[in-house]
Amino acid sequence: MKNAKPVSNAQIKTSNSKPSLAIFGLLFGALCWGIIWFPYRIMAEAGVSGVASSFYTYCIAILIAGAYFVKHWRGIFELPLSIVFLSVVAGWTNLAYVLAVIDGEVMRIMLLFYLSPLWTLVLAHFWLKEKTNFKGYIAIAISLLGAFIMLYNPNISALPLPKNSAEWLALSSGIGFALTNVITRQSVHLTIRAKSFAVWFGVLAMSLVFIPWTKGTFPSPHFFSLTHWLVMIFIAILLLAATLLVQYGVTQIPATRASVIFLFELVVAAIASYYLAHETMAIHEWVGGILIVLAAIFAASNQTD
Repeated sequence: MKNAKPVSNAQIKTSNSKPSLAIFGLLFGALCWGIIWFPYRIMAEAGVSGVASSFYTYCIAILIAGAYFVKHWRGIFELPLSIVFLSVVAGWTNLAYVLAVIDGEVMRIMLLFYLSPLWTLVLAHFWLKEKTNFKGYIAIAISLLGAFIMLYNPNISALPLPKNSAEWLALSSGIGFALTNVITRQSVHLTIRAKSFAVWFGVLAMSLVFIPWTKGTFPSPHFFSLTHWLVMIFIAILLLAATLLVQYGVTQIPATRASVIFLFELVVAAIASYYLAHETMAIHEWVGGILIVLAAIFAASNQTD
């Protein structure tokens, strides 16, 4: 986790000699996050809350990664305090996402999460000083229209708001994801290892914070069967690979463009939720979702290298 010498954004752009690897990293991460809800639901059906399963899976991930990167631990105390901010934001993003997909309708959760290009566009404009042109404002308008169409239900509320706690979690996770992307893009002074460990420890810390509000008892390691442990190890391996590759991809590719590449997750989630959870969406949800996707594409075309 030893930090690297500071590198400018211009140097990142010129040194990105393997854009295909960065794109593969983002696509692989999208694939993982598009299916990872299913093993988490298996754990939930076994009586393990999302907070508890997140705690154990990230513990396993940290142990595996810690053993593999053991020689880099000597630089841990040299890391800047700014990594704590990344850790907290990314920790909430990942935990909120897991809790949302366990209890909510997968595609609605995904679409609310993928309002993130809207938040990324705004953050990148004001924080990273990335140019926003007329297409960017069109993206904002289309995103909001899509969210309105998908969320508006006069039988529940006069306002187009998320209808349950899972959807609120998804919305907050999307905002956190946008902020995480922007922080990662800006944190050129940190290695990918350091950023990845920040994410893993962030989720672990957030899980500990939310344990008191978890329904039921927190399971001890003795509670789990061999099957449970295998499922959690599988999740941990997915998390390890996805986090490392995504951190690489987000570091190499502009924030709004990275958010759009992640839309591949919607394709994966749509197929997986239909066949694994037998979930379908209403017509107005499809219309709203399509508008959100179109907005993300506009956000990407707004990005200049």
